[in-house]
Amino acid sequence: MKKTIFNFQLSIFNLILFILCLACILPSCTEQPVSKRLFDHVVVIGIDGLCVEGLKQAATPVMDNLIANGAVTYQARVVQPSSSAANWGAMLHGAGTEVSGITSNRWRPDGQFMPPVIRNQAGRFPNIFNIIREQLPEAEQGAIVNWDGIRHLLQEEVVDRYETYASDGETTLHVCDYIRTKKPNFLFIQLDEVDGAGIWMSPKYLDVVAYNDSLVGRIMESIHEAGMDDNTLVMVVSDHGGINGGHGGETPEEVIVPVIFHGNGIKKGYTVRQPVYVYDLAANVALALNLKAPYAWTGRPTFPAFEGYDEPE
Repeated sequence: MKKTIFNFQLSIFNLILFILCLACILPSCTEQPVSKRLFDHVVVIGIDGLCVEGLKQAATPVMDNLIANGAVTYQARVVQPSSSAANWGAMLHGAGTEVSGITSNRWRPDGQFMPPVIRNQAGRFPNIFNIIREQLPEAEQGAIVNWDGIRHLLQEEVVDRYETYASDGETTLHVCDYIRTKKPNFLFIQLDEVDGAGIWMSPKYLDVVAYNDSLVGRIMESIHEAGMDDNTLVMVVSDHGGINGGHGGETPEEVIVPVIFHGNGIKKGYTVRQPVYVYDLAANVALALNLKAPYAWTGRPTFPAFEGYDEPE
């Protein structure tokens, strides 16, 4: 009898020891977001048509500095087709065209197009603006863009400020004013003139990339002037590259784009080795703001860009 009790007690002890060991091991082998907000603000600077070689060859001292003091991938993949609405839509909706139904620049939320796999109460596939409004109802969020096609990709009623302007310079002017006056928790910016510069990698194209770099500099200055330096994640992203005079196809020049991460808590001088996709953007915003991402999203955070996370095996 005593031996039976002793064996039972030993079994309980071993079980408790196993549970404690498991609790210690699990945090190091899973990729779960921390249970706190990593940043108070996220600013996404979208440069339409920025290709990898354009970033590398143009005069871009501002973005070069963001890379030197942040993390970068030169191997992010866009969704098909490699066009603007499909990929800006993928970024905002955390999923590709086959999930969100946003398949082309002709897409409209009330049109006869492929339906999304799920719909929210407004009849739309959930995007990052919806998630922020639901989980952080007091958050200030805006979208200030050059290309008004972005309008169809979001529910304007959940965005505090949606504006579109005729040039990248004017867009940036209003972006900087918004940052300084409202200090938005989430701001999505789209600059369009690189995409309209003509032949990819031509002297004109590289000049427009360099001009956009100066606009990124103005945006960074406004973040500093607003006192947001210490708690802002900045991401510089592109919706597609291009080849010769166009895009929309499947060549590496069109489908591989750069992504830059910058801010306190982002690794410095780091090149991400894991695969990255444009639809990971929404998941990165959710991680930064400590939001629960919808199950239907296929994007995942780019964990290795953040301090405290390693590259997966």
